[in-house]
Amino acid sequence: MTIVLATGGTGGHLFPAEALAKELQARGQKIVVMTDKRGKSYGDVFPGAEIAIVPSAAFSDRSTIRLISAPFEIIAGIVVSFAKLKSIRPSAVVGFGGYPSVPVMLAACFAGLPTAILSPDALLGRANRLIMNYVRIIAANLPLVRFLPKNSKKIVYTGNPLRPEVIALTAAPYESPTNEYRVLVFGGSQGARVFSERMPAAIKLLPEAFRAKLNIIQQCRPEDLESVRNEYAAMGVRAELASFFKNMPQHIAEAHLVIARSGAGTVSELACIGRPAILVPLPHALDDNQTPNAEALVKVGGGWRVPQTDFTPEKISAMLQAAFADPVALAEKAAAARSLAKPDATRALADLVETLGGKR
Repeated sequence: MTIVLATGGTGGHLFPAEALAKELQARGQKIVVMTDKRGKSYGDVFPGAEIAIVPSAAFSDRSTIRLISAPFEIIAGIVVSFAKLKSIRPSAVVGFGGYPSVPVMLAACFAGLPTAILSPDALLGRANRLIMNYVRIIAANLPLVRFLPKNSKKIVYTGNPLRPEVIALTAAPYESPTNEYRVLVFGGSQGARVFSERMPAAIKLLPEAFRAKLNIIQQCRPEDLESVRNEYAAMGVRAELASFFKNMPQHIAEAHLVIARSGAGTVSELACIGRPAILVPLPHALDDNQTPNAEALVKVGGGWRVPQTDFTPEKISAMLQAAFADPVALAEKAAAARSLAKPDATRALADLVETLGGKR
């Protein structure tokens, strides 16, 4: 089969597409990735796949000129996508969200091709909502809330395809904290300034004996690194800081407690590895899509959700002391987080796509 993957350019779109591409290629299928001009640099992400560039635009762009031109670019993208799909003749077309996927998926629906979209978040993204009633299958990760398709029978819960290094740590044993409290703090691929601003202030409020046991791994924006490092050093707190960690899955596995945003990828990885977390949804995310993700983990008992307005140094300090005062409860939350995991998501989605392609 030839399978077309239509994806946006952020990690939340690319990582699942990359995982599915590798799985399908291992099964002997040909992969074509259709995306916007950023795709010219995706060769390393999708080795062995063909990259097809199509015009696209985002209605969220704040530039007036870009907003005016967006409909015309999307129409051009649909026309180009239709022509490319006619040439490629794929067995199935799978969308991973993001505005570059919209022209491709609309063209595929107009062409009557077997189509599916992946929703890694508990809330269907705006790009996916545009086409949810036209595609044949919606592969979901978390229980979907709001903005549901007219036909709910097309929803199949496959899980979110994850990177191999995450899958390798599935249900890694949780080591209850005793003489050391390992806390991992990160805010997605770009970091989160609120963590840089409030975490050191929270640590400063902790008793000295508690601080002596802390070992913090924290992702910071490059411009915040020096100031945060100096604050921890002044308190004598062990801390490893970086703007990007290549071995983030390993850091998750080694953590006793994680403090993070609640993007779909983060929640999926926390569940797969099985670690308790304090989740602080990004307050300005489109449609507040991170809050339902956090709630999914909280609902099974895998952690806590704290709105950013409540994420104060005093609140953080109190939560840290309460969490580490009960190691048994932390271990129970780690086990509860695992109950949300779908480590075979990549295989399940690949099976779904092959079945969909075979029905053409």
